[in-house]
Amino acid sequence: MRPFLVLFLILNVNASAQAEVIKIPVGQQGQTNIILPNRGDAKLDVLDRFGLADEEHAPVGQPPITRWDYREFSVYFEGNRVINSVIHRQRASTQHRSQP
Repeated sequence: MRPFLVLFLILNVNASAQAEVIKIPVGQQGQTNIILPNRGDAKLDVLDRFGLADEEHAPVGQPPITRWDYREFSVYFEGNRVINSVIHRQRASTQHRSQP
């Protein structure tokens, strides 16, 4: 009787350890035709291509990371070089309500 109980427990533990894989597709973020600064570009190159940023944030951390915010995207610099460019989240289009 005891070997049957051990076998039963082992099979139940293995059965409960199995997991279902759920795949959730990732939607595209905003417009795909927005041109962004490339990783490794210098600050002066970004300034020449995109103009002055709407807002420049002071360096934070070590190594210092600086962020320039433009209307549609933000650019992150480590020192003088781009480390990442991120498109701002676009809200889903909303229908305009007619005003009374």
